[in-house]
Amino acid sequence: MEDARRVGQRPGETPLIKDDHDSKSEDVEPTAKEETVITVLNPRSSVSGENKVVEEQLVVKPKTKRVATLDAFRGLTIVLMILVDDAGGAYSKIDHSPWNGCTLADFVMPFFLFIVGVAIALALKKIPKMSAAIRKIALRTLKLLFWGILLQGGYSHAPDNLSYGVDMKQIRWCGILQRIALVYFVVALVETLTTKRRPTVLEPGHLSIFTAYQWQWITGFIAFTIYMVITFALYVPDWSFSVSDDDGSKRYTVKCGMRGHLGPACNAVGYVDRQVWGVNHLYAYPVWQRLKACTLSAPNSGPFREDAPNWCRAPFEPEGLLSSISAIVSGTIGIHYGHVLVHFKGHAERLKQWVSMGLCLLVVAIILHFTDAIPINKQLYSFSYVCFTAGAAGIVFSGFYILIDVWGFRTPFLFLEWIGMNAMLVFVMAAQGIFEGFINGWYYKNSDNTLVYWIQKHIFNDVWHSERVGTLLYVIFAQITFWGVVSGILHKLGIYWKL
Repeated sequence: MEDARRVGQRPGETPLIKDDHDSKSEDVEPTAKEETVITVLNPRSSVSGENKVVEEQLVVKPKTKRVATLDAFRGLTIVLMILVDDAGGAYSKIDHSPWNGCTLADFVMPFFLFIVGVAIALALKKIPKMSAAIRKIALRTLKLLFWGILLQGGYSHAPDNLSYGVDMKQIRWCGILQRIALVYFVVALVETLTTKRRPTVLEPGHLSIFTAYQWQWITGFIAFTIYMVITFALYVPDWSFSVSDDDGSKRYTVKCGMRGHLGPACNAVGYVDRQVWGVNHLYAYPVWQRLKACTLSAPNSGPFREDAPNWCRAPFEPEGLLSSISAIVSGTIGIHYGHVLVHFKGHAERLKQWVSMGLCLLVVAIILHFTDAIPINKQLYSFSYVCFTAGAAGIVFSGFYILIDVWGFRTPFLFLEWIGMNAMLVFVMAAQGIFEGFINGWYYKNSDNTLVYWIQKHIFNDVWHSERVGTLLYVIFAQITFWGVVSGILHKLGIYWKL
């Protein structure tokens, strides 16, 4: 996600977090029958020595069937993140879209938020004590914020740079985990506070699932309204920024003086972040630097054109405040899919709800994008982008559900399940490059002569006589496959990173 490295479980956690308010029920198939009572005859000896037969009732809890699709979908999202972050530089078509449009990398963040919503619906099916649930939601949100700032704020320079530390004047406050924290907090809190309004049985009708959870949808609509009003109504004035290099610091000015602009220079999303966080605390390497207006190497990275506009050198926060408010809608759609899983018992009923909604979202997104009303744009987290990626998530989730939970083709997806069960570990160690950074700390003669470099060069690049192909194969085998095996071993040992 804008290179996750520059940017922290036990079965049943969300993409990067676990809701254990009802840890026995999370990611578990809802069952209509809660328990079975069995009467047994137990011969006992009385005090007087007489043999008597005493009836005992044993309460047997049925084994719940885990929905393996959730773990597999979560694992797929982590795998995509590793692939696009580490191989995206070699293959620009899978890297983030420089501005409008949607590539493979642009699906990662909304897929995370979608599965966060699904898992919250299962974790909060039953809330024994609301105050305790709220405390846990707040604590988990703070943990996510802490890990996000630590890993993506600039403190860690893994895996290539062995130093650590960050200038507090330049620290990045936003990032992947911070966005997940905001969405999780809002969606989980609404789910908790509306517990008493939650129906046990749905009314007849295809739309009853929507009316039953109207407060969740009202929250999503409020987030959508706030985003749309600010995006199209906020006036964006001229702004300036400084860039430091070996020749010193140079100041640039970007001319705006407009509202409703959806281009890189003068959009309201960037303006809000500059006002709230400060221009020095934003992401310094936005993907728009790969646009044709900025470099002759487009769509790849390269030196700036001599006539490149000033905004090409400017920072921009892809996980900023206003765009994160829009991202709440992704979590709302995800929790709807979770509600369907809870209330509908048959496979056909669930798939009917899921697929129909996914297709509707895709149609809305395509119409908005190709009519130029609201282009699909990950950096702005536009409404068409929300619909397109959420619709895609719903279709992929439904496909996984058919293959894994309906048809029982679980074995080919086991490695994704294992990664999904230990998503936090793989995110930190692989996507954030912490494990590679640790390995690089043991070098020979100079810091460039490391085991990771030797493996990349001699086992992959030299063998295939191509740095691009070698990079892709290295990511597939030395990272994704490796962490799939590690996650499988940890799963067999019952070891999970629980946030």
